[in-house]
Amino acid sequence: MSGVLDGKCVLVTGVITTSSIAFHTAREAQLAGAQVILTGLRPRLVNRIATRLPRPAPVIELDVTDDEHLRLLKDRVAEHTDRLDGVLHSIAYAPQSALGGRFMDTPWEDVATAVHTSAYSLKSLVGSVLPLMGEGGAVVGLDFDASVSWPDYDWMGVAKAGLESTARYLARYLGPQGIRVNLVAAGPLNTLAAGRVSDAEDDGASWADNAPLGWDEGNATPTARACVALLSDWFTATTGEIVHVDGGVHAMGF
Repeated sequence: MSGVLDGKCVLVTGVITTSSIAFHTAREAQLAGAQVILTGLRPRLVNRIATRLPRPAPVIELDVTDDEHLRLLKDRVAEHTDRLDGVLHSIAYAPQSALGGRFMDTPWEDVATAVHTSAYSLKSLVGSVLPLMGEGGAVVGLDFDASVSWPDYDWMGVAKAGLESTARYLARYLGPQGIRVNLVAAGPLNTLAAGRVSDAEDDGASWADNAPLGWDEGNATPTARACVALLSDWFTATTGEIVHVDGGVHAMGF
């Protein structure tokens, strides 16, 4: 995908480890020619991880549930670029009580945290940097198929359903500005977030068993490249879409 992001500047959120989909997307975006700016809840940690990228990338502290961080985000990004061409939303969190089969017992406060951090934050993030996007650009969010319930995913699954709806409404309201909003629904990968969901069916079949193309949980590159493609100018007439990168599991009946 060399060159498809030449001359573009992309804001990448959610880098936590080198296994993060966000890290792999930042890497692929740089290889495709983009200038990359990172955000992180723990900037010192993200700065260390950023040294593993092909080129240096500045890191901005960001808690998407902190109004002051959101208010300052545009100015902090503007220290590194005068415009943004793309934004990757790779942020999700749910308290332990909201996962692991405790669906009926989760208190509203923990549900609210999951929805705020994992769904509403897409709107918050985009709204904060919108003045830098001008006429045009792309927003890509990372999803996990919310059309069905998954073992143990519980209120995070509800939050992802909210993320999908939020993306559709952003596509509606930002379309006139030329901004596309799409999601990439990845299969389970070896990341911190993936540890929150079981990919096993009752008969013990794994995700790879059900994927017609097979599935490698240790390979985040296909997901990262899908994000880069949607951030590029190759999808200028596509918005409000969910692109599945899951080996085909979403299309199979079991």
